[in-house]
Amino acid sequence: MKNNTTTNSNQQQEQDPTISHITTLDSRFNQTLRNVQGLLKGRSFPGKVLITRRSDPPDGAILGSPGVTRSPSEIDSPPSKDMDDPNEDQFHRNKPDTSTSVNKSKPSMSNPEDRSNEAPRFVMGARATDTARLMKFTKVLGGTTVILDKLRELAWSGVPPYLRPNVWRLLLGYAPPNSDRREGVLRRKRIEYFDCVAQYYDVSDNERTDEEITMLRQIAVDCPRTVPDVTFFQQAGVQKSLERILYTWAIRHPASGYVQGINDLATPFLVVFLSEHLEGSIDSWSISDLAPEKISDVEADCYWCLSKLLDGMQDHYTFAQPGIQRLVFKLKELVRRIDEPVAKHMDEHGLEFLQFAFRWFNCLLIREIPFHLVTRLWDTYLAEGDALPDFLVYIFASFLLTWSDKLLKLDFQEMVMFLQHLPTNNWGDQELEMVLSRAFMWHTMFDSCPNHLAT
Repeated sequence: MKNNTTTNSNQQQEQDPTISHITTLDSRFNQTLRNVQGLLKGRSFPGKVLITRRSDPPDGAILGSPGVTRSPSEIDSPPSKDMDDPNEDQFHRNKPDTSTSVNKSKPSMSNPEDRSNEAPRFVMGARATDTARLMKFTKVLGGTTVILDKLRELAWSGVPPYLRPNVWRLLLGYAPPNSDRREGVLRRKRIEYFDCVAQYYDVSDNERTDEEITMLRQIAVDCPRTVPDVTFFQQAGVQKSLERILYTWAIRHPASGYVQGINDLATPFLVVFLSEHLEGSIDSWSISDLAPEKISDVEADCYWCLSKLLDGMQDHYTFAQPGIQRLVFKLKELVRRIDEPVAKHMDEHGLEFLQFAFRWFNCLLIREIPFHLVTRLWDTYLAEGDALPDFLVYIFASFLLTWSDKLLKLDFQEMVMFLQHLPTNNWGDQELEMVLSRAFMWHTMFDSCPNHLAT
């Protein structure tokens, strides 16, 4: 009987390529993945702060944890009673319990585009709008003073779309945590932006230097190229708003000025803050439906939030962009530690990480994934705060190694073409969550042990 059981188990592993792939991975990676998945079972995705597991997590309350496929009936079913308790999760900075139950579903980093076609599609933001999470957001945002650490913990897992504009303003430090001061501060900052536009943008070329004229022309060329797959950004009014934001920012930040790629970074802010005034799908939006004062307010919020974001990565856009070059080097070292065969294969074929990863860091993956996933990804970006540049290394390593099996089969030219046109068109929330899941896991493994990344 025992021999038959063993034989059946072996046959099952041969028939299931996912299990076969997983068993070949490093045992430490495998164990850590199981621990993280067990920890995440039935609850929101963790950020920098880990979540304490309930003593008895209900099987029916799994809400899209990484590596878990849910049937449509499970997605549509209401949250369980246990999940309605906003105090169910207690946050702490201790190590996760290694005795956590293991999720039977194991992820595979190969062919995610095929898996995305077979798995039930996740409605954008569906997991972020479950009752328990909404109650937590409401509680954190409803206080006289918002506790930003708690807000970051919640936002890391995704922000409900209708709360996103206020949450992003708070996470970036544009809006003050004190609710009594918030309206006055926003009004003052918006007026300051209007004054800057009048001083720097709304002037004739006779009042500009040759360098400023050249920079404005470059911005005017780049704006129509911004997110070309989304028709909303082809509207003349949208492009003019982008032009004002980018030129004003560049004039006020002479150390870097305008650098191609910054135009992409303004687009998530523009969409999120316009969502406060326009309803429905972005494909049906028309900026001309808004009053000029509303457009001005949106521009001002985009300008200040873009400024706050770039303040934390200034050397990414100064001469020679040394910040990006440093992070690309870290990415190469991290990939070498995580998946040496892939790193060795790329090195043997002469493929440098700068050839593909520079654009990733320059545009923060906006050009690599469907635009409808960008705001969810940026929830995590902004929740990371000052730690974002270093955490990008782990996200991009996870993103790259999604196609580890595929890369091993390609030569130099094929790898270059593949990495420039990654098959992410059919990606949904599940694929993005898996990227973030692995990034969080690897960050936990390596960030506190920098010697592991030493050459």
